[in-house]
Amino acid sequence: MAAAALLLVAALVALGSGHGGEAFDPNPLQDFCVADATSKVRVNGLSCKDPAAVVSDDFFFAGADKLRDEVSERYGFSALTVQIPGLNTQGQRYARVDLAPGAIFPPHYHPRAAETALVLEGSVYFGFVSSYPDNKLFSKVLHKGDVFAVPQGLMHFLYNNGTAPATLYASLSSQNPGLVLLADALFAGALPDDLLAKTLLTDKHTVDNIRANFRPS
Repeated sequence: MAAAALLLVAALVALGSGHGGEAFDPNPLQDFCVADATSKVRVNGLSCKDPAAVVSDDFFFAGADKLRDEVSERYGFSALTVQIPGLNTQGQRYARVDLAPGAIFPPHYHPRAAETALVLEGSVYFGFVSSYPDNKLFSKVLHKGDVFAVPQGLMHFLYNNGTAPATLYASLSSQNPGLVLLADALFAGALPDDLLAKTLLTDKHTVDNIRANFRPS
């Protein structure tokens, strides 16, 4: 019952923060535009399914209580995207995130979305950093039932520094929020070693040693 109640709270938080006067994505011009996954037309979002063919299941997702989808062996987290075709053009995206003890969702940002997260189980250290030149850290240790918000485009992180698994339900204020993992962007890409060394105030040898951890095994 407790888990079900928290999932209900998560849904209410998601609906309240998904879009509105402050939404980043364009507002829809009709009641709904259920995504047509078979269409080859690409617009700002996905093409609309014929309204006459829309059914209740287009607004439904089962399995948010199960752990699956993207799993990061490097960082120890898993992420499950909540796929609901009826949210097409609604400026919303949801995900369940699980972190094993000691795991992190490393510093990253969403260029097109603010984020609100509700802790369903466990506890997690969650924070974000304001933009340059202040670079001020705003962070909290969150427990079951706690909610934390991250403004759009700011770098943030999750760290399960406890002894039990942690689960969060995240709401993002864009249909396509984007995800930039800072370490991967720096070390898994093709940036020149000397540029990285100067950026990080270190030497090329150190950069190469770090880069070795990001190369495909």
